[in-house]
Parts: sequence; C-alpha cells; structure tokens
Amino acid sequence: NGQKAYLSTILDSSTNEALAYNISKSLKIDIVTETIDNLVKSNKHLLRKDVFIHSDQGAHYTSPIFQSKLKQNNIGQSMSRRGNCWDNAPQESFFGHLKDETNLKNCETFEDVLCEIEDYIDYHNKYRCQWNLKKMTPVQYRNHLLS
Repeated sequence: NGQKAYLSTILDSSTNEALAYNISKSLKIDIVTETIDNLVKSNKHLLRKDVFIHSDQGAHYTSPIFQSKLKQNNIGQSMSRRGNCWDNAPQESFFGHLKDETNLKNCETFEDVLCEIEDYIDYHNKYRCQWNLKKMTPVQYRNHLLS
C-alpha cells in the first residue's frame, strides 16, 4: 500500500547467524538502538566481554545516541573506512538473499512484513545451509564451534 518498512540486523561474523533485528516504519535512531536492545535481551549468553559491533559510517552508527547505547552495554564498535564496501559484504549478502527468498511484494500490511521477515530469519538461522559454514545452518555451525 505504498508504505515502507526498514530492517536493521546484527549478524554474527563467524556464523552468519542473525542475532538481532528490528523492523520499523521509520529510519529514526530508534531502529538501531532497539536492535541493540534486542541483541542484549535475546543473546546475553553469547555476548563476551570483548564483543564489538562492526558497521559502516552511516549517520545512525556515528550518532552519540547509538554510541552511548553501545557503551551502556559494554559493546565495542568498529567501523569501515569510507568507500570500503568489503567490510559490509556479509550484511549485503544477507539482504540480497532475503530479497530473493521472501515474498515481500505481496505483503499488504506492516504486520505482513513483520511475519515475512520473522519467518525468513528463522529459516536463515535454522534451516538455510551455507557452503562457507561446512554446509551447516548458522545455528548448527555456532553449536559446532561451541562444542
């Protein structure tokens, strides 16, 4: 219906697992700060003392509000240099697969988009085997690394 939805995700760089995400109707700073809240709330057991977030130099990630949120949660920050697209390649790959493997164009409401994205992230993490993870899913590979 001409509406937009925006997706913020945090991927584990070792396993490609989508650890946290947030879907919003706007691009206000809340989209990324709430993603951090979701990360801490749902993955406290995975976060180590030296954990860090890697991002590009977008306005959200250079914002003092976002940086303060990271400090509150003892999360370090690493950013790509300007013009270095390789650092963000895993994230772009995830979004490319999401666009190819979902049916977002048929969503009529924001709630439809929420369901489609939630289903895809569950599929991506638990059922989508990946060559670079020894043909395991992200969750299987995480468990393999932890064992």
